[in-house]
Amino acid sequence: MCYVPFPGQSSFQLTKVDLETQSFGYSFHTKPQCSPNRLNVGQHTNTPLQRLTPPRRGIPMSPYKMSGTTVVSFSGGRSSAYMLRQVLDANDDLDDLIVTFANTGKEHPATLDFVNECARRWQVPIVWLEYRDDDRGFAIVTYETASRDGEPFEALIRKRSYLPNPVTRFCTIDLKIRVIHKYLRMVGCSTEETPVDMMTGIRADEPRRVAKIRHRKTTTESKHATMVMPLADAGVGVQQIGEFWKAQAFDLELPTINGRTLEGNCDLCFLKGAKQVYSIIASDRSKADWWARMERTATQSSAATTDGALFRFDRPSYQQMLDYSDTQFDMFADHDEAISCFCGD
Repeated sequence: MCYVPFPGQSSFQLTKVDLETQSFGYSFHTKPQCSPNRLNVGQHTNTPLQRLTPPRRGIPMSPYKMSGTTVVSFSGGRSSAYMLRQVLDANDDLDDLIVTFANTGKEHPATLDFVNECARRWQVPIVWLEYRDDDRGFAIVTYETASRDGEPFEALIRKRSYLPNPVTRFCTIDLKIRVIHKYLRMVGCSTEETPVDMMTGIRADEPRRVAKIRHRKTTTESKHATMVMPLADAGVGVQQIGEFWKAQAFDLELPTINGRTLEGNCDLCFLKGAKQVYSIIASDRSKADWWARMERTATQSSAATTDGALFRFDRPSYQQMLDYSDTQFDMFADHDEAISCFCGD
C-alpha cells in the first residue's frame, strides 16, 4: 500500500490506494511516491543512486534505460512523446517512472488532446500540473479540468505585475520548471535522499540547446535533478521523429513545416517569429485576444516598467497585429527567426 495524491482534492489530501489493484498495461504503480529503499539509496549514508539493472559488460546501455527514479518532462510535443514511447519500450519495470505535463493554459487544444491520447493509448499515467498563486504553488488537474483559457499564465502575470519577454522568460520557469519541481518535492523526490534523472526531449539536431544543458548538468531548481537528453544521446533528429509519427495510428493534430510545429507550446508565444505569430492571428483572430488583453493590463499597471508592459518591443504589439490582420497585408516582409524556448517540442 502507498499514498498517492489524486486530482480534484482541493485540500490535496493523500488517498490510500492498493497498488496491486491498479492496472495500466505496464508494471506501473500509480506513482508518484519515491521509493529510496527500492532504489538502493542509503537513507543514512551517502550511498549513490544505483542502476536497477546494471548493463552487461560489452553491451552499451540504451539511452532510454532508466537508472533510478526518472522524470519524463512531457511538453506535449512530438519529440517528447517519441522519447516517452522509447522509455516505455526500453524498460520492463516502470515503477520508478514519473511522467509530468505542465499546462500553461495557452497550449493549443490539440496539444491537450495529444497528451491525453498518449496516456490512453499507451496506458501510462501522466500527472497534469498547473501553476497556482497560493502557498503550494501548483495544482494537479486532469485532461477534463485543465485550463484552456490561459488562467495559470494570467495568474502569474498578475502576481508579477509585468510581462515576460525574451530577456526575462519567467513564464517557462514559473509555469513549467518550478511547478514540476514543487510537485516532485511534495512527493519526496528530487532530494539528496532521492535524486532523480530529468529526461527532456532535446534532439541531436539542436546542438546549442544540448551544449547548454550538458554544461549545466542539473536543473536550475535542484542540484539533485540531473538533466538527461536521451534523444540527443541516441542521435535522434527531427527526421526520425517525423518518420515515427507517420507510422503511428495517432498524431499531434498540428501541422509541421520543416519539422517544426508552428502552433506548438503556447499558441502565440512571444518567442515565435513575428511572421509566424501574425500568420496564426490572420487565420484565427481569437487567438490574439488573450495576448492583447495581457499587454493592455500590464500597460495600465503602475508596477510595470516600460520593459514589462509588452511581450516584445522590437515588433508591433498583439493588438496592432490583430488590427492589421483585417487589411490582408504582410506586416513582416523580411524573414525573422523564432527564439529557442525550453518549453519543449
